[in-house]
Amino acid sequence: MNLFFADHARLPDGWRRDVLIEWNDDGALVRVEADSAAPAGVERAKGPVLPGMPNLHSHAFQRAMAGLTEYRASAADTFWSWRDLMYRFAAKIEPGVLADIAHWLYIEMLKAGYTSVCEFHYVHHANDGGPYANRAELAERVVDSAERAGIGITMLPVLYQYSGFGNAAPRDDQRRFINTPDSLLHLLDTLAQARPENGSRRYGVAPHSLRAVSGESLAALLEGFDARFDRGPVHIHVAEQLAEVDACIAQTGQRPVQWLLDRFDVDARWCLVHATHIDAAELQRLAASRAVAGLCLTTEANLGDGVFPARDYLDAGGRIGIGSDSHVGVDWRSELRLFEYGQRLWRRERNVLASAESSRPADRLFDAALDGGASASGRRIGALAAGMRADWIVLDEAHAGIGGHPCESWLSSAVFCEHGETPIRDVFTSGRKVIDARRHAGEEAALGRYREAVQTLLA
Repeated sequence: MNLFFADHARLPDGWRRDVLIEWNDDGALVRVEADSAAPAGVERAKGPVLPGMPNLHSHAFQRAMAGLTEYRASAADTFWSWRDLMYRFAAKIEPGVLADIAHWLYIEMLKAGYTSVCEFHYVHHANDGGPYANRAELAERVVDSAERAGIGITMLPVLYQYSGFGNAAPRDDQRRFINTPDSLLHLLDTLAQARPENGSRRYGVAPHSLRAVSGESLAALLEGFDARFDRGPVHIHVAEQLAEVDACIAQTGQRPVQWLLDRFDVDARWCLVHATHIDAAELQRLAASRAVAGLCLTTEANLGDGVFPARDYLDAGGRIGIGSDSHVGVDWRSELRLFEYGQRLWRRERNVLASAESSRPADRLFDAALDGGASASGRRIGALAAGMRADWIVLDEAHAGIGGHPCESWLSSAVFCEHGETPIRDVFTSGRKVIDARRHAGEEAALGRYREAVQTLLA
């Protein structure tokens, strides 16, 4: 039977009691009913049930770098010096190594309660910069790793053409990233033919940044993409660094988000990743556009990016989602915690991101990240409701932060309290239990292959 019963589940209208969940063989929910009786023989949740969290921004290969760049190599250590180290790492990636890194990463995501991922994939070519015989070789490896792990994926092949504003020639250490709009679309065609879209897999496109594409190439990419895919998601890095903002102004006379909003139909299918440095006018326009601001707090803190104007943006009706990006941390609870804590440190206040409608920041941010992450993925996820994917997580009723606490505080405990092991016990994707009592069936073998991959890269 495709049935599951929860004493407590967080539905679109809040916490409800005695919830019966039913899904079809394709992994889509067909019934979610509160105040139900538990049918005989149906599996019962061992704690409160939440919708699975989308991870809207990932560079899978960077998981193998975590911990390896935490030293000062120059007098001024910044995002740009970190990027040089990352490029050297990317130069060593081979197909089998990438597959093993991605597989382990996606298992880690599932264990943390992420049930889908948007993969911003930009290492496309062989080490010499030439295409593989199969142009989609590396992208296929990542897509297959997601399927093996059991996580839903939105694959976003990245267009990267230039090293800076003004169509600056690419650097030699960017050779594995470089495509034209036509060659990237050909790669996407190859990928979609070999691995067609389904309920757990979607394709989008990612112009890397305004410094790495031109206005003309961005327009050509979107025109070609829209001819192939119906309103697919579009992701772009924008305004992550002040130097990037200054360079955009020097070249175009406008700030990056301003320039983008003036020239393209930026709407709900867009995700503007790291939109950290926006001014008041950009904030209002971005919020009104219904695009998603993709925020990756653990990475942004690690790289010293800056602090996003979260309270004003959310109060203006802006949409947000969260991602683990470089994977120095893989935990949506850490992203939401740092989102709020960054604001507390900046403003010297508490519960900064509460609202008139939601007095608990954890609840407001959790719901916002579900909504924005689902929109950025282009998939029917992010809620326990008929028609959505059957993705959910089960909190452990025996955990000290859950058992005995009122339901109103469960999310606050999960997000803001760090005591012992994770409160996330079980995880389901497309109706299938992929994490059982904090364990993935394939994790020991996957971890062994991941360790071998890291040793290969460091050799």
